[in-house]
Amino acid sequence: MNMPTPTASARDGRWLALTVLCLGVLMIVLDTTIVNVALPSIRADLGFSEATLAWVVNAYVLTYGGFLLLGGRLGDLFGHRKLFLLGLVLFTAASLACGMAGSREWLVIARGIQGLGGAVVTAVALSLIMDLFTEPAERAKAMGVYGFVCAGGGSVGVLLGGLLVSTLSWHWVFLVNLPIGLAVFAASLRLLPAVHGSSDVRHLDVGGALAVTAALILAVYAIVDGNQAGWLSARTLGMLAMAVALFVLFLFIETRVRAPLVPLKLFRLRNLAIANVVGVLWAGAMFAWFFLSALYLQLVLGYGPMEVGLAFLPGNLVMAACSLGLSARIVMRFGIRRPLAGGLLVAAIGLALFARAPADGHFLVDVLPGMVLLGLGAGIAFNPVLLAAMNDVEPRDSGLASGIVNTAFMMGGALGLAVLASLAAARTGAALETGIAQAAALNAGYRAAFLAGTGFAVVAALLGGLLLRPRQSMAGAEASPVH
Repeated sequence: MNMPTPTASARDGRWLALTVLCLGVLMIVLDTTIVNVALPSIRADLGFSEATLAWVVNAYVLTYGGFLLLGGRLGDLFGHRKLFLLGLVLFTAASLACGMAGSREWLVIARGIQGLGGAVVTAVALSLIMDLFTEPAERAKAMGVYGFVCAGGGSVGVLLGGLLVSTLSWHWVFLVNLPIGLAVFAASLRLLPAVHGSSDVRHLDVGGALAVTAALILAVYAIVDGNQAGWLSARTLGMLAMAVALFVLFLFIETRVRAPLVPLKLFRLRNLAIANVVGVLWAGAMFAWFFLSALYLQLVLGYGPMEVGLAFLPGNLVMAACSLGLSARIVMRFGIRRPLAGGLLVAAIGLALFARAPADGHFLVDVLPGMVLLGLGAGIAFNPVLLAAMNDVEPRDSGLASGIVNTAFMMGGALGLAVLASLAAARTGAALETGIAQAAALNAGYRAAFLAGTGFAVVAALLGGLLLRPRQSMAGAEASPVH
C-alpha cells in the first residue's frame, strides 16, 4: 500500500516547523558559549570569587546533563510538543531571572532552572523532527539543518556574546533569549504537530528516574569540579563512586519494573549503542578543542573576544555548506558509515594541525586550515551520527533515544573537556618549571591536548566505520551507490 504524498503546503509547513525547532535549539546551544564571554563582567558586577564564578557555568551544566534522559521520556509519555513548550517556558523565564539577577545566589539558581528547561527542549526536539519527517531523503536534510545548528551555534555565541557585552552589558546575554523564546513559543503553537504521547504505557518509572538523574548530576559535578578538587581527591572519587552505585541501582530497577524509564533492550540496537560511543568520543574531542582553541587564540596569539569569534567564522561557513546540503546528499548516496568515518577523519586531521600550531602562529597558516577541516568534518559527520542513533528506534521510544544520544554528547563533552584541560594544565605546569615563557608553556599544554583529541576522533571514526550497520532504508544505497 502506497503512503499518501504530502501536499506542497504540508511540506512547507513541516520546513517552517523545522525552522521553529531549530531556533529553539539554537537558543539553548548559544547559551553554552555566549555566557563565557560575559564571565569577567559578571564576576566584577556581582562579586564572584574565581572559584565561585565557575558555578555560573556549572549550575547550568549540572541540570542540563542530569535531566536529558528524563526529559526525553516525559516527551514520549505526554507528547513531544507539550514538553517542548514547557521546556521553552522554563528556559525563557529563567533567562529573564538571570538577566535581572542582582546577587550571586539568584544568578546561580536561575542558571540551574535554565539548564532544566534546556534539557527538556533539547531532548524532545530530535523526536519532533523524526515525527515531522518520515521519508529518508527529507529526514536526512532536516537532520543536516539540525546538526548545523547544534555544531555551529557555539561559535555564533562567542560573536554575539562579545557584541552584547561590549555594546550593552552582561545582562543582555540572557535577556536576548526573551524575544526569541516568545517568538518560538507562539510559532510552535501554530506549526508543531499536537501529537499525543506515543508510548503505549502511561506510567513513569519514578525510581529509575530518580536514580539515573541523581547519578548523572553527581557524575557531571565530579567532572566539572575535578580540576579544582583534584582528580584523585576523596571528594572526586567519592562522588564518582556514588554515581556508579546509583547507576548500578538504576540498571537493577530497569530489569525489575513493568515500564522501565530506559528499556535496556534498546542497547541491543547496534547502531544506537555504537553511535552513542562515537558521540562520547567525538564530543570529548570537539568540546575540548573549542574551549582550548579559544584560549590559544586569546592567551597565546593575543586575540580579543570579537577576533576570536571572527576566527571561528570560516569553519562555521564550511560547516553550514556541508550540513545544509552536502551531508544529506552524501548520506543518501553512501549510507551512514562512510560519511561518518570520513567526516571524523577529516576532523581528526584538523585537530592534528592545531596540535602543531606554534606560539607565534599566524591565522592564515596555523589557524585557518585546521578550522576549515574541522568545519568540513563536523558538517559531514554530525548528520550520520544522529541518524545512526535515531533511525532504528520505534516512534514510541524516539524521545528516549534522543535523550540518550544528547546525554552521550553532554557527558562525553564534559568528560573530554575536563580530561584534556587537565592534560593541558599539567603539560603547561611542567613546561613552566623548565623556565620557558608563559605563552610558550601554555602553547605546549594546548598542543598536547589537541593531540589527545586527535586520538579520540580517530578512534570514533574507526568504530563508526567498522561497526555501524547500514540503515535498513538505505541498504541499497550503501551497497550500490547511484552513479
